This record gives sequence, structure tokens and C-alpha cells, in this order.
Amino acid sequence: MPKLKTHSATKKRVLKITKSGKVKRARAYRSHILNKKPTKRMRHLRGPVYAAESNAGNLKKLLPYGVAK
Repeated sequence: MPKLKTHSATKKRVLKITKSGKVKRARAYRSHILNKKPTKRMRHLRGPVYAAESNAGNLKKLLPYGVAK
């Protein structure tokens, strides 16, 4: 069997797959137009969050070797 390809867009968005199998991802709304967003909101967006279980299976298929960033 040949090696499976990792989905490039997914590896840019997913931080890592944890030991327990959860998919850790960055939060959205942090890339541009940051002036109008309050400091409190930006502080809360800073921390990572886990992908929903309904999407986690599909994300793991796109990252066959669990490699991200």
C-alpha cells in the first residue's frame, strides 16, 4: 500500500490530535479586523478548543498520521 496523503488545508487548521483522540483546533475570528474586537473577546479567543465529535472523525481521516503543524 502506498502512503496516504495528508490534507494540506486541514493540517494548517488543526493544532494536534491528543492522546485521548480529541482534535485540538484554533478558534476562528482572530485573523483580521482586530481593532473593533474588545480585548476581553480576543483574550477568550486565544485559547485552543476541541473540534466537535461529529467532525472529529472526518478530520482524523484527513490527517492519517496525526501530523499537524
